[in-house]
Amino acid sequence: MTVNITINGQKIQAQPEQTILEAAREHGINIPTLCYHKDLSPTGNCRICMVDVKGARFLQAACATQVWEGMEIETHGEKSIVSRKMTLEMMLANHPVDCLTCEANGDCELQDLAYEYRVEVPEWGTKGTHYPVDSDPNPFIFVDFNKCILCRRCVQACAEIQVRDVWGVAQRGFDETIVAGADTTMLEARCESCGQCVAYCPTGALTSKISRGLGRAPQVTKVTTTCTYCGVGCQLDLNVKDGKVIGVTSNPDAPVNGMALCVKGRYGWDFIHHPDRLTKPLVRQYLLSDQPKPKGKLGEWVEVDWDTALDITARKLSHARDTFGPDSVGILTSAKCLNEENYLMNKFARQVVGTNNIDHCARL
Repeated sequence: MTVNITINGQKIQAQPEQTILEAAREHGINIPTLCYHKDLSPTGNCRICMVDVKGARFLQAACATQVWEGMEIETHGEKSIVSRKMTLEMMLANHPVDCLTCEANGDCELQDLAYEYRVEVPEWGTKGTHYPVDSDPNPFIFVDFNKCILCRRCVQACAEIQVRDVWGVAQRGFDETIVAGADTTMLEARCESCGQCVAYCPTGALTSKISRGLGRAPQVTKVTTTCTYCGVGCQLDLNVKDGKVIGVTSNPDAPVNGMALCVKGRYGWDFIHHPDRLTKPLVRQYLLSDQPKPKGKLGEWVEVDWDTALDITARKLSHARDTFGPDSVGILTSAKCLNEENYLMNKFARQVVGTNNIDHCARL
């Protein structure tokens, strides 16, 4: 069963429980939003999506108003445009004027809408900064609530997706603000540092601390890849600038995880260019010859190819098993492997080596 509605003079069919916004986007009709995100429950906080519904006394929030039979909607009428401009002007009046140096410049939904609707800071000025910048000691998330528009997407993402309920809303009216826990630090409020709130924040209120100053959205190339930290197969976007990875962002089209990433997937990328990272196998010099194992110092490490390294490893494992018995060997598998790869390691330990001494690194 469907309902017949009209949007901007276009007759369309929608599902009975759809909102105006869902029906419009399903038919390629754009209605601007700020607090709304398809992954989160609609709240109607920002009032940017206000549309004119024939017969209604007031403008309606498209994200929270369900369609009904015969509904007639105008998404970009004069009243809607005036309402959006006024709302954007109020937001800019309560927002720092620092786009030139803001970490979210070029990736800020408020900035995009202000540009689209040609809205500027009102002549009577702005409230300026009255929250401390970098107000939380979290090692990964930079907090600047001077740029918060109280959309509550961080609150919902933490509650509905991560189910941690770290963020909440305190005070009322002009003093209303987002707080962690009972107005404490994020870590004290049970934050897992997953960065989910950062991924859903539409402005620069929440950003990545370890990527600050390395490059902003227009300066980076996004390369979609699969996270290497476990076998789930989460996809993510590496932010690359000048041939170096400078950050990780969510890929909303990722089939396994969508926007969700854990702390390791989102913030554990700095090993890629770490000077101590091994990029080739190393073996001790004496293993490349027939010389016996030296006493004391074992000699220098030497770079070799993979075939050489694997041959030496197989030879040493066989010697240990044949000389000291199968239980002299222990196998440590990796959470970075696929389930199928860990299954093969299990078979290798029990059937090839002949030991039950096998464990994994997923306890981290």
